[in-house]
Amino acid sequence: MSVTVQEAPAKQVSQWVYNDFNLNVATANGSGSQTSNNLLIRSLYKMGIPVTGKNLFPSNIQGLPTWYNIRLSKDGFLARRERVEIMICMNGATVAEDMESVVPGGIILYDDSLPVANHRKDVQYYPMPVKALVKAADVTYTLQRYVANMVYVGVAAFLLDIEMAEIKNALDWNFDGKPKPIQLNWSMVTAAYEWAQQTLVNDQPYRVRRMSGFNEGTVLIDGNSAGALGSVFAGFTFAAWYPITPSSSLAESMISYAAQTRREPETQKATYAIVQAEDELAAIGMVIGAGWAGARALTATSGPGISLMAEFIGFGYFTEIPAVIWDIQRMGPSTGLPTRTSQGDLLAAYFLGHGDGRHPVLLPADPTECFEMASTAFDLAERLQTPVFVLSDLDIGMNLWISKEFSYPETPLDRGKVLTAQQLDAFKEEHNGQRWGRYLDVDGDGIPYRTVPGTDHPAAAYFTRGTGHTPYATYSERASDWENNLQRLARKFETARSLVPAPILQEVDGARIAILSMGSNHPAVVEARSRLLDQGIPTSYLRLRALPINSEVRAFVERYERVYVVENNRDGQLYEILLTELPGLSTRLVSAAKCDGLPLSARWITEQITQ
Repeated sequence: MSVTVQEAPAKQVSQWVYNDFNLNVATANGSGSQTSNNLLIRSLYKMGIPVTGKNLFPSNIQGLPTWYNIRLSKDGFLARRERVEIMICMNGATVAEDMESVVPGGIILYDDSLPVANHRKDVQYYPMPVKALVKAADVTYTLQRYVANMVYVGVAAFLLDIEMAEIKNALDWNFDGKPKPIQLNWSMVTAAYEWAQQTLVNDQPYRVRRMSGFNEGTVLIDGNSAGALGSVFAGFTFAAWYPITPSSSLAESMISYAAQTRREPETQKATYAIVQAEDELAAIGMVIGAGWAGARALTATSGPGISLMAEFIGFGYFTEIPAVIWDIQRMGPSTGLPTRTSQGDLLAAYFLGHGDGRHPVLLPADPTECFEMASTAFDLAERLQTPVFVLSDLDIGMNLWISKEFSYPETPLDRGKVLTAQQLDAFKEEHNGQRWGRYLDVDGDGIPYRTVPGTDHPAAAYFTRGTGHTPYATYSERASDWENNLQRLARKFETARSLVPAPILQEVDGARIAILSMGSNHPAVVEARSRLLDQGIPTSYLRLRALPINSEVRAFVERYERVYVVENNRDGQLYEILLTELPGLSTRLVSAAKCDGLPLSARWITEQITQ
């Protein structure tokens, strides 16, 4: 893909930094900064610049510090970057540490009513008369704190050369064309821009320039919205959820998208149901019940909710009922840090439930895969007749990512082995005189055939049993029946290895070491591999997209002296799973695990390999 940057003016080009820096905005939670930050990132995106935004916010407590980090990378690297070149300070509670975090040569924009604890000589300061500009705008008191954030939008637009037309377009988009809020905020942005133009000497080095190539054919979206849209397109008919950060916006987005797209053309009646349950236990109970009845059913939750759902999901596994569970992972254990990211639920999801059993787990890396895997999850759940997890996380789910445009699913829904009345009549003839049994494996893949309630046939009914049962769903405590059933379930799980999304391999000739990772770590791994190559260290890369693993993973590990398993949790949970599933290869695997509530950085991954 060709990427070009617009020509810059000839003077002092060598001193300027174009489209390659970090901008961090420090505000207080509940101050209305989300709108201002969205204007900045959307304007930069519409200028064609590779950009990503990460929101660091407290858990629903108004007034506590929040930061919004926008990374621009002309080379297309979109991982979290630890250096901060541009800091916008709007919060007195953190102003000292925020100003200290800026790298030498950086710049600081700050509300001039805030104190400056240390006048550093190696950065440039730009005080902004926020209160004076808001007072001059004659804004009502209740709106002053919100429009005040538009001051830094206008000043940043002047200093960085952000196109004002794109900021105006972003305002129109954000307020859905409503003239009153658009005009109110636009007036504040332009007032701040004009003040900066008349007052400030813009001799700082950071600039943006319109680019072409990278953002073409993309959208700017968060993973929860993408997963919700994918679920609507994948034919969901039932969802139940209980609010929990950071998964709530997935269900809320489903409500919005389904209302627009899933209604009978003539009557406008909804063709689905979305229920906010009284708690997580009720939510998963409803989903299991709907899946049993033949619906495509899902829930969305996070780690604490998964803990509460354990018994029902174990029931769904043993009774073989399709269900999709979205786990938008956050920091644990316990309540943990609800608004920080982690990949700490991998072991819990894979082995959830008492007794023996494992569950298929999908591992999307970005909103595109959230969209695509929404459909995959339903197909797998119905094909395998089992609960299927989609493990996203807060970084993917709630932050904005550049993602390729979504394609409407062209393949038909895979409902799996569901028998109609006519197929029940033909079952004996097609299977050598064997009559149908709900838990009978006639194909050797461990997957039985099922019927759904309402099938008009005298043989369609069966008992759904969470206790010991025969292939014909009759109650049994015989040891042989129990063991045979568990062995069949294990055989079904082996079948899943060939059905889940395969890993993506990027192999380099001459590489002796490799990286194996998953999910939202992908951008950091991509950038780390580039850094390592600059140091003369070529690396191959396997991105795992699902559990259980398939034979490609074993073959990949066998080809390298060392394989670094990179993950965002403390205990190296993926590493532990691989040790179990790749016997004899433990000496080749190296755990590289970190968990501090933030997305992994390329610098940290690079250091794990070079140190």
